[in-house]
Amino acid sequence: MTCALAPAEPPTAPRDHLLRALAADHTKPLLAYVERMLRDRHTAEDIVQETLIRAWHHAERLYENEGSVHGWLLTVARNLTIDRIRSAYHRHESPGSEYPGPEFAGVLEGDHADAVAASVDAVSLLRHLSREHREVLVHTYLNDRTVQETARILGVPAGTVKSRQHYALRQLRLRAHARAAADARAA
Repeated sequence: MTCALAPAEPPTAPRDHLLRALAADHTKPLLAYVERMLRDRHTAEDIVQETLIRAWHHAERLYENEGSVHGWLLTVARNLTIDRIRSAYHRHESPGSEYPGPEFAGVLEGDHADAVAASVDAVSLLRHLSREHREVLVHTYLNDRTVQETARILGVPAGTVKSRQHYALRQLRLRAHARAAADARAA
């Protein structure tokens, strides 16, 4: 699993190597995501190819934003998919064999946009934690490890893992509540 906090490729990598790395790391999940929305493998392949080309053309954007490279790619793929659906609808075509027609809600079921936005927020919140607290959360929640497994991997007692987990979650909750209150005041 590639950690969203540190990009797999440095921004100074040669562009041809970057394209190969992006394709190797992200083609399968992007294809599954787009194919699930369109229900058409060939159109999904076209959209994934266009997504990777746009990422290659805008390589500097991949490493400037707060979120992960995968999140950026998902957003671009989603936007291209929606554009394809809309253009097909206006031409009275169906982009997939099971396309239900003008009811876009059925086509866009299972959309991961909210999950991508949540992951961007989570990454932003995790950056404010100490390395020790972040490591514990990554092992216990993202890698689905037990307290004992995490303790063994990190070389600390299980009680230390529990304590770090408690204080990390407490800090995340406080920051999330503060952010929500600030957003509410701004609105």
